[in-house]
Amino acid sequence: MASQGKKLINDPNDVVTEFIEGLVETYPGLQYLDGFPEVKVVLRADHATAMLDKVAIISGGGSGHEPAHAGFVGEGMLSAAICGEVFTSPQVDAILAGIRAVTGPMGCLLIVKNYTGDRLNFGLAAEQAKSEGYKVETVIVGDDCALPPPRGIAGRRGLAGTILVHKVAGAAAAAGLSLDEVAAEAKRASEMVGTMGVALSVGTLPGQVTSDRLGPGKMELGLGIHGEPGAALADLQPVEVVVSHVLQQILSPETNYVPITRGNRVVLLVNGLGATPGMELMIAAGKAVPQLQLEHGLAVDRVYTGSFMTSLDMAGFSISIMKADEAFLQRLDAATKAPYWPVGVDGNRPPAKIPVPLPLSHSAKSDESLSRPHQLSEQGHLLEVAIEAAVNAIIDLRDNLNEWDGRVGDGDCGSTMYRGATAILEDMKKHYPLNDAAETVNEIGSSIRRVMGGTSGIIYTIFCKAACVQLKANTQSVVTSKQWAEALEASIAAVSKYGGASAGFRTLLDALIPASAVLQERLNAGDDPCTAFLLSSEAAVAGAESTKHMQAQAGRSTYISSDILATVPDPGAMAAAAWYRAAAIAIKNNYQLHE
Repeated sequence: MASQGKKLINDPNDVVTEFIEGLVETYPGLQYLDGFPEVKVVLRADHATAMLDKVAIISGGGSGHEPAHAGFVGEGMLSAAICGEVFTSPQVDAILAGIRAVTGPMGCLLIVKNYTGDRLNFGLAAEQAKSEGYKVETVIVGDDCALPPPRGIAGRRGLAGTILVHKVAGAAAAAGLSLDEVAAEAKRASEMVGTMGVALSVGTLPGQVTSDRLGPGKMELGLGIHGEPGAALADLQPVEVVVSHVLQQILSPETNYVPITRGNRVVLLVNGLGATPGMELMIAAGKAVPQLQLEHGLAVDRVYTGSFMTSLDMAGFSISIMKADEAFLQRLDAATKAPYWPVGVDGNRPPAKIPVPLPLSHSAKSDESLSRPHQLSEQGHLLEVAIEAAVNAIIDLRDNLNEWDGRVGDGDCGSTMYRGATAILEDMKKHYPLNDAAETVNEIGSSIRRVMGGTSGIIYTIFCKAACVQLKANTQSVVTSKQWAEALEASIAAVSKYGGASAGFRTLLDALIPASAVLQERLNAGDDPCTAFLLSSEAAVAGAESTKHMQAQAGRSTYISSDILATVPDPGAMAAAAWYRAAAIAIKNNYQLHE
């Protein structure tokens, strides 16, 4: 059922003039003629200087195709754009005003899309301008490849390929070529480009109802930029299939719309029709390039992706393919100040992907140094015992963690921590370099990052990376208890820095901060390392339990009422206390920490 279209506008009758006002306020290189509402002409602010020794390039047509045509006014592209009402050709007087405003001794070229109204109005304006003494040439662009070869006088419609013709002509004019030379380049460009569009919806005219002509699950092939019917109505297909059909249609040797054959160089333009997100346009471009290369044997020299010539809020896209040579590429790469011409597209195309760089530590160390040692040192054995005890404590606590998290979060804390714990246990058996404490902690972080999603995964990865950096500052092979305490302190600082939490925020730091404080205090007081570690683990457990009385200030628990929070401790803090306590007990039961 059709419904009133939603638009962020004022009076539907004023949309074009208000668009022009906003455009010119945004881009100081543009101006408009003071002739509203009859004369709606956007022109270069430097037109008075440019017209002295350069050919003027003028285009235009009905509005509703923004950024075309006014968005392509600027040095190196259009000198002026004549704006009609929405989907309505501009009037002769407006076109004449534009010609008079920007045309100097070198003359002007009119680039006109192949629609009857545009041809007639621009044609009459051209003849009138000639009678006034202006030198005027006209190039008609009809790049539509969707419909069978036309019968009669209508011809192929002008579509987004016109933008490429604008760029070629604008660059030629900026280079100082004569009117005849500029017109010849524009005409040749128009003959080398083909376009076909695919629509998922019809654009909604300002103040009008939204059409439901296409219906759910349908797409229209070859739909025109004014909503006129296309070649066929079809079921919606994956974009890769749609792109393949469009390319075959444009490059069909049967219709021979464009003189492109295998081995040619081409330019690709993927154009959004108004309501298609940039992500979807890029997906289409990403599928079009390899198809052009592999299936059609073409070298793709340039790719332009974005919204160039739209149809109000129509969902869909069009693809334009232009046969390219070095001369065309130079014109397309030439500098322009037109605000909507894409930047960063010029130049030869490097490979699309390069290898992922390896960490410096991996490239600097041998495979042997990053594998499990054949024989463990005393420190290596202690590390293994502590890690195994810590991860088994998490594995045993999985259900409790999930239960607590189900009350104050999304209920997956235990499952997330369990994935990390089991990965650490499995990886330690294979390749942890346990005799190297810093690298072992680093590998624990890598195991966590690989399997643990969400906030917990990244927090523990940061925790391990910071500890690794601190431990690497030690040049001795054996890490002392004080150095372990410094590594814990560095990890806490990193988690607080990047996560934003601190003591009292109801997070894992409420277990680890008191543990770190007690560990340093007892070691400085002269306690043996095992005792200091064990006492600090008791502080971790007490800190975790105290989170029941805290109001959450980080994570999903911030949305939970204090009454509910008071019934359970923070799951993250309880998990941290559990692995820390288990590691301390395991060390106490096996060996004294090394000094």
